[in-house]
Amino acid sequence: MMRLMSGVLILSLVVTSVAVLYAEEKVSDDVIYDQVRRKLASDSQVKGGGLEVEVKEGVVTMRGKVRTEKQKLRAEKLARKVKGVAKVVNELTVSPY
Repeated sequence: MMRLMSGVLILSLVVTSVAVLYAEEKVSDDVIYDQVRRKLASDSQVKGGGLEVEVKEGVVTMRGKVRTEKQKLRAEKLARKVKGVAKVVNELTVSPY
């Protein structure tokens, strides 16, 4: 009986530890939004202060205009690097003017 109780206790500790680690890993959409906006706005190539960013369940959607394809790809790359981003939907359009 003592062995069974020890086993149950160890199992419950493992499950609790995994749950705590998972909770710590999850990044809120608000934090992701802030980080993506900062990266886009501060990047000298993208100059993305005016771009629209939306985040839902870790999925980042970017909209707006950039001047070159290089800027569009760079913006996506920057967003992907943010912790907690599950996917990037790049709806940026290239308009040289």
